[in-house]
Amino acid sequence: MGVNMAYNYEAFDVAVVGAGHAGCEAALACARLGLKTIMFTVSMDSVALMPCNPNIGGSSKGHLVREIDALGGEMGKVIDQTYIQSKMLNRSKGSAVHSLRAQADKQEYSHRMRRIVENTDNLTLKQAEVTEILTKDLENGRKEVIGVKIFTGGIYPCKAVILCTGVYLKARCICGEVSTYTGPNGLPAANHLTECLKNLGIELFRFKTGTPARIDGRTIDFSKLQEQKGDEQVIPFSFTNTSKEIEKEQVSCWLTYTNETTHEIIRNNISRSPLFSGDIKGTGPRYCPSIEDKVMRFADKERHQVFIEPEGNYTNEMYISGMSSSLPEDVQIRMYRSVPGLEHSHIVRNAYAIEYDCINPLQLKPTLEMKHIDGMFCSGQFNGSSGYEEAAAQGIMAGINAAMKLLDKKPLILDRSQAYIGVLIDDLVTKGTTEPYRMMTSRAEYRLLLRQDNADLRLSKLGYEVGLISKERYNKVLEKQTEIEKELERLKRTVLGSTKKVQEFLTSHESSELKTGTSLAELIRRPELDYESIAPLDEERMPLDERIIEQVTINLKYEGYIERQNRQVEQFKKMEGKRIPEQIDYQEIESLRLEAKQKLTKIRPISIGQASRISGVSPADISVLLVYLEQWKRRS
Repeated sequence: MGVNMAYNYEAFDVAVVGAGHAGCEAALACARLGLKTIMFTVSMDSVALMPCNPNIGGSSKGHLVREIDALGGEMGKVIDQTYIQSKMLNRSKGSAVHSLRAQADKQEYSHRMRRIVENTDNLTLKQAEVTEILTKDLENGRKEVIGVKIFTGGIYPCKAVILCTGVYLKARCICGEVSTYTGPNGLPAANHLTECLKNLGIELFRFKTGTPARIDGRTIDFSKLQEQKGDEQVIPFSFTNTSKEIEKEQVSCWLTYTNETTHEIIRNNISRSPLFSGDIKGTGPRYCPSIEDKVMRFADKERHQVFIEPEGNYTNEMYISGMSSSLPEDVQIRMYRSVPGLEHSHIVRNAYAIEYDCINPLQLKPTLEMKHIDGMFCSGQFNGSSGYEEAAAQGIMAGINAAMKLLDKKPLILDRSQAYIGVLIDDLVTKGTTEPYRMMTSRAEYRLLLRQDNADLRLSKLGYEVGLISKERYNKVLEKQTEIEKELERLKRTVLGSTKKVQEFLTSHESSELKTGTSLAELIRRPELDYESIAPLDEERMPLDERIIEQVTINLKYEGYIERQNRQVEQFKKMEGKRIPEQIDYQEIESLRLEAKQKLTKIRPISIGQASRISGVSPADISVLLVYLEQWKRRS
């Protein structure tokens, strides 16, 4: 392509590259904050596409969607409108790990998000492949974004760019011995941007993920499968919706299992798997392995779960969750047909693995801005994560921080005690990742405080301050907070004596009788009782919204644990509050070990707290750093 072909288009404040789940949230955040925004996509058919599983949420991922909603994002609202089944997972466990998951109508989800994007003020959608990020040189080897260039030669000047390329950069889909150089679902790959990124001194990784086959539902024998129904009472993802508003008839999912025959077919053909033959160079996700990976790694397991999930109301295609694969087509047919219920199944789309380029996220600041390129923000799978929810969470944060930078306002950085989003981003930019990163509840140290049910109480204030939550919506959150506190106070204040009525009630609920007077709050704390069950003893009770009741119950049931975690957070905040000056030279700190110097220089943590989480930085190094910072303060 000759230089003379280049021509300038109108200027934008922000250019978003990629229109997947990260791109949509990033572009919507920027546009809603008043910035003139353009979002590029390689194909209009890929806007908010769900190329893999047909669901939003799930363990810990449901938390992320709730947090996105509490900050003013869109994902929760769209899935509430387009779900076909909804389920709260882990109900038998504590409320810290309750996670909402909804099966989506894939097409309807994508269409609805696209309509929202297309009808948002300040936002332009453009089908084009971005091939270059244009920069100018600053001092100290730094660069600054000045625009983007597309394949046809068009130049769009801009002040910030947000890269959300997903799995499209130099994408290659692999099914056995056959490779096609396309993105997911046969969509075009983005083949030209990688070179530009390398020239800008950006370190890239090659990752891999995969997807299972889609099978024609008419060819499945459902009588051999276990039916999995949705919850009777649907809980919305968005705090702006009520259960009543989004109720609808739900579809079923189904459960079956692999067996020894399935495993034998895989073992006999493992030499033809590109994963094991070495044809796939990219690193795959540890927590979402292919079926051949599962069979080889867990040889002692006699069977693996297989969930049959509808792709939507528009199609007969069923997603075979738990059996992603890159084995050749002939092996796939035999493998899937060995599973009970799938004996006569017809594959509509083959399973495949996909390789793609992404960055080493250690190059990013906690704002998701590239350290050495001003105005370049990155989010989603491009940052080495996996999953729609992880992508959308990074998208809204990159969008907010790009906007805050251009509006000359303070950035929004969520720490690990504030949100799962804080854990996700901190993990990526502090610890890095050598495989596609997946969010899990076990990664959050303060998960009792970071529940999915209280995301609005935790984050709406920040969403309001940034400008993505309306005054009206924020006032409702404040009212909710006040009501919770009033009710907690009333329950702690209302004391019951050991009357005959009380004792009989306790006996009937197999609860020990009272020796002295006790409060209603104390009764609710008993494992066998709860807010609803003590209603006959609570004569002053006024009707309350079920969301208030939920918060009151959790606060009382877990009060001791919550207090303990709050004390831990105080300690954590102290370390996060000890900021490290940007210009600090770690090489001149004599007592630091060489590895610590190298790691600290590379990652450039913003606080002592962040420094302490860097792999290779020991507690002794942190002590040295604290002493040095004290001396630094005195000097300056």
